[in-house]
Amino acid sequence: MINQDIKKYIEKNIYPEYQKNDSGHNIDHIKYVLERSLKFAKTVPDINLDMVYVIAAFHDIGHHIDAKNHEQVSSEILEKDEFIKDYFTKDELKTMVEAVVDHRASLEYIPRSIYGKIVSSADRNTDIDIPLKRTYSYRLEHFPNATLDEIIEESRQHIIDKFGSNGYAKDKIYFEDEDYNNFLKEVELFAEDKELFRKRFIEVNNIK
Repeated sequence: MINQDIKKYIEKNIYPEYQKNDSGHNIDHIKYVLERSLKFAKTVPDINLDMVYVIAAFHDIGHHIDAKNHEQVSSEILEKDEFIKDYFTKDELKTMVEAVVDHRASLEYIPRSIYGKIVSSADRNTDIDIPLKRTYSYRLEHFPNATLDEIIEESRQHIIDKFGSNGYAKDKIYFEDEDYNNFLKEVELFAEDKELFRKRFIEVNNIK
């Protein structure tokens, strides 16, 4: 069971910060990662569920500050949180900070602890519509002059690079996860078909 003081603190003080993030990294995403983190954690003997909960809650908190380095920014926010410091040892805090850094799929190394492996695995998408929405939102914000055709094609290539047969996130899962396996199969089915991808992309993002 999660410490109720920690839970109340996070719901009151950390959750609202996610209103500043884009739609792909908002509070719905955090609750999704929290749920999956706890599911994976319960398969690990002697795991500290409070640590798992805090890691998942903080893992994307700095995304609106610096999307490209959000794992580092988020870890620094956690490390400086005075409330959290009172509930964990220095070693536990160090492990949690490292796990927040290690969650990102594009990193070239394996997470340094089981806690990093839990949040990294929990952070993987299992709904194909999520990366479609994320890529659209990201490109609208960062490439406002791009045409729709450019946005769709660049989004398709990104999803292939991340989740395709040689994708950098394809094997970044450290627990058995049937939902993720099914997601990868779905990506493979339609990402290579430009017309099918375009149709789904437009539908999901309600593009007129």
